[in-house]
Amino acid sequence: MRNILVLGAGKSTSVLISYLLEKSVKENIQLTIADLDIEQASKMYGNHENCNVISLDITDKISREKAIEQSDIVISMLPARFNIEVAKDCILLKKSLVSASYVTKEMMALDKEVKENGLVFMNEMGLDPGIDHMSAMQVIDRIRDDGGKLLLFESFCGGLVAPESDTNLWNYKFTWEPRNVVLSGQFGEALFIQEGKYKSIPYNKLFKRTEYIQIDGHGKFEAYANRNSLDYRSIYGLEDILTLYRGTIRRVGFSRAWDMFVQLGMTSDSYELPDTKNMSYREFVNTFLPYSDTDSVEIKMRHNLKIDQDDIMWDKLLDLDLFNDEKIIGIENATPAQALQKILSDTWTLAEDDKDMIVMYHRFGYELNGQKKLIESSMVNIGKDQSQTAMAKTVGLPVAMVTLAILNGNVSTKGVQIPIRKEVYEPILKEMESYGITFEEKESEYIGYNSKGRLAN
Repeated sequence: MRNILVLGAGKSTSVLISYLLEKSVKENIQLTIADLDIEQASKMYGNHENCNVISLDITDKISREKAIEQSDIVISMLPARFNIEVAKDCILLKKSLVSASYVTKEMMALDKEVKENGLVFMNEMGLDPGIDHMSAMQVIDRIRDDGGKLLLFESFCGGLVAPESDTNLWNYKFTWEPRNVVLSGQFGEALFIQEGKYKSIPYNKLFKRTEYIQIDGHGKFEAYANRNSLDYRSIYGLEDILTLYRGTIRRVGFSRAWDMFVQLGMTSDSYELPDTKNMSYREFVNTFLPYSDTDSVEIKMRHNLKIDQDDIMWDKLLDLDLFNDEKIIGIENATPAQALQKILSDTWTLAEDDKDMIVMYHRFGYELNGQKKLIESSMVNIGKDQSQTAMAKTVGLPVAMVTLAILNGNVSTKGVQIPIRKEVYEPILKEMESYGITFEEKESEYIGYNSKGRLAN
């Protein structure tokens, strides 16, 4: 039997593992799940005849190499910082590798060795990055094949709570790694190009500059800019495009509310606060406010943020129980971001029966035969419960599908890569349709931007 090694058994792996086990008999595969904490994985998959669950400390080089050597292909669902060492082991032991993580400079530097060994290192194979690449390139290639010229490409994605499970004033719950949500936007300025003009948004302004999106049947959303969108000009072959923008989707009003934490400094991860083991939520809030021997924490908060008591922003803060003097952070030497994450988890953690929702939306402006047109492509997927989430589904399925494709010799291109070639995206997007992951398209005239800098369409 062929052995697939899955490194990491976190929340995003449930659908991935289920898919591969369902295919295990037909595909003649044995699945090995390796994680430091194997209790949950053993409970869920340990009794399956084609599954083996092992305890593995990923920092233990000898044990890691042994597990990789016994496999035919490796899936890394580990935190991104561990992937480079796994990748080096895979080259040494001549094993192909699949990951949902971004391609780093260190990973790209391995491209020559990967090719020389006839291997495939498929990265950015989850939701975003992943499905965003495949669904975008499918439309971009179609426009090019028809002879069209791309003028605009905008791409947005967000992990949200489904409407039926939306029970807080923020219209948001954690559907993926909470730490990444709290730190979102802090890794350099957001860079993009709009109507041929380069634009930059620093972190302290990021949540004040939002775009609005209307998706038929699902209502209105907002989005803030992602990292460096300019990198995607070369990735997608859009060097001459006039507008290129990528953003993260939230419900309308989220960004204005989140900006309160940014302006106060609560999202910083650059230093530790003293005595957070015993610090109350109220004391945490007061840490970021001026001293006063007369004004309460609540009054200082409203004054500092310039919000009134009847402002919905104030209600959102109260909804988090921020001013509770009895609830304790309970984390030793926590950074502000870690303390804030602990507070948010009280309200934003998915309940057992809660459903999450994935929203992805692309806009393609192009010119063909003297006419300017706009294609809007959207995908909305709702999860089943706290375990079988839409996030786990949209991250796990493409990873699992491309792993089988590589194992079966259906990916001919070797080297370090992402899923932007037809040989990868066409069969995977087709198969995902059978799992309810589909894109709806509509086409209209492309008008361009109005005087307020928003797409007039």
